[in-house]
Amino acid sequence: MSVSEAAPGTARRAWRSPGVRLGALVVLAAAVACADLFAGRGVTAGGVRAVLLGGGDPMAQHIVLQLRLPRLLVALVAGASLGVAGLVLQSALRNPLAGPEVTGVTPGAVLGAVAATGLGLAGWDSPAAVVVAACLGGFAGAGLLWLLAGREKGDPEQTAVYGVLVSAVLAGLTAVVLLVAPGELGSVVQWLIGSTEGRVWEHWHLLWPWAAVWGAAAWLLAAPLTLLRCGDEQASAAGLDAGRGRAAALVCAVALTAGAVSAVGALGFVGLLVPHLALAVFGADLRITLPGAALLGAVVVCGADAAAQLLSRLLVVVLEADRLTLPVGALTTFVGAGLLLVVARRRADER
Repeated sequence: MSVSEAAPGTARRAWRSPGVRLGALVVLAAAVACADLFAGRGVTAGGVRAVLLGGGDPMAQHIVLQLRLPRLLVALVAGASLGVAGLVLQSALRNPLAGPEVTGVTPGAVLGAVAATGLGLAGWDSPAAVVVAACLGGFAGAGLLWLLAGREKGDPEQTAVYGVLVSAVLAGLTAVVLLVAPGELGSVVQWLIGSTEGRVWEHWHLLWPWAAVWGAAAWLLAAPLTLLRCGDEQASAAGLDAGRGRAAALVCAVALTAGAVSAVGALGFVGLLVPHLALAVFGADLRITLPGAALLGAVVVCGADAAAQLLSRLLVVVLEADRLTLPVGALTTFVGAGLLLVVARRRADER
C-alpha cells in the first residue's frame, strides 16, 4: 500500500478519536470567537486589531475591551451552559425533545426574571438579583413538571406532554406579568427573545463561576446519566437509584439554564438541538459528549451572535435605519425551528 493510499485511512482513524474531535471544536470555537469580536459596529477590523495589540484610541479600547469582549465571553459560556443543560435533560428524561425550552425550565427562569423586574426587585442592570430570580423560576417550572408527571416520570412521551403544558402555563403567567406592569416591557423583552446586547464584565464575573460549578457537577453525573438513558430498569439493575439520579440531574440542568437565561435571556432551540449534534459527533459516552455539547453550544451561540451583528449592519444599510439590532435569540429561534423540522421528519422516516 502506498503512502498516498494509507493517508486517508490514517486521517479517518485519527478523526474517530474523541480527543481530536474535541480539539477541532476548540479551534472552531476560537475562530468563531474572533469573528464575533470583529463583527460589531463602532470600530473597524483594523481598530480591533490595534486594540488587541495594545494600541488604539480610548474610544476603540472602551468598545473592544469593555463591551465586545465581555459580550463575547458571556455568549460562549451561556451557549455552553445551554448545550450541557439540554443533554442532561434529554438523558435524564429519556426524551430527545426534552430541551429546557419545552420542559418548563427556560419559561420558568424567564418568568422569575420578568416577575422580579416587574416588582422592582431586579433589573437588566442588576445581574446578581436576576440570577437568583431566574433560578427560583427555573426550579419552580421544573418542580411543577415533576409534580404533574407523577408516576410517569420515566415515561418519555408522558413527560413531553406535561413539559409542553407547563411551558405554556408559565409563558401565560409571564404575559400576565407584562399586562400588570406594562411599563417594564422594554426592560424584559430581552429576556423573552434572548440578547447579548449590553453584556458587561459584571455579567461575566457572575456567570462563569456558576457555569463552571454546575458544569462540573453535570460531568460527574455522566455515568448515572448514561444508565438513565438505557431506562430505569437497567439503571436499577446496575445499582443506581433512578429517582435520585434523575433529581440530581434535573438540579444541574435547571441551574445551568437559569444562569444562562439570567445573562442572555431565552435563546430558543439551543438546549434542544445542540445535544442531538453532540451525540451524533461524539456518541453515547457522556464523559466525552458532555464537554462536546458545551463546546458545540458555545460555538452555536457565539456564531449566532456574530451573524446577528453582521445582519444588523446589513439591515441598517438596506433599510436606511439609524440603528437596528437583530437579537441573537431571534436568529437561534428562526434557524432552530427549521432544524427541528428536519430532525422531526428524519425520526418519522426512521419509523
